[in-house]
Amino acid sequence: MSVDVPQRVLILGGVRSGKSAQAEQWAKHSARPVTYLATARIEDEEMRARISHHRATRPAHWKVIEEPVALASTLRAHAHPEGLILVDCLTLWLTNLLFDSDPQCVQREQDALLALLPTLPGTLILVSNETGLGIVPLGELTRRFCDQAGRLHQALATLCDPVLLMVAGLPVFLKGHS
Repeated sequence: MSVDVPQRVLILGGVRSGKSAQAEQWAKHSARPVTYLATARIEDEEMRARISHHRATRPAHWKVIEEPVALASTLRAHAHPEGLILVDCLTLWLTNLLFDSDPQCVQREQDALLALLPTLPGTLILVSNETGLGIVPLGELTRRFCDQAGRLHQALATLCDPVLLMVAGLPVFLKGHS
């Protein structure tokens, strides 16, 4: 069964909300060649286990690229009109940017991504954690992360259609429809 996936999709949700599974299902059923762009870094055993789980559940024929920082340039290099790129996950990417030694890295990389999206050929599915549904976190870095993620999600939501919020494994369409 082939599913017609829109050109730009943003899937948001909490931890274990089903956002990656939803993105992967759309990609599997798209009948397009899939490039999976992973942004995570393996920094401890728990993250190694999470990444191993994701690797085990992905189809073996998908092309996988691991890029923790240079998202826009990697998308530009691998996008093509007939292809589908699934980026998982933007909040891990944002974390990597915040810890980069270059203080301008966050703004530069976000600006590059937002400028690229309207011209990027092919289909793009972006996965990200929605962090703005809870209390204001303690600590400057955590507040900065939540603020950056919220701003990024708002900007991406204007460029993507549909925008989904995954809750308990169910898609809630915030923009567009199924």
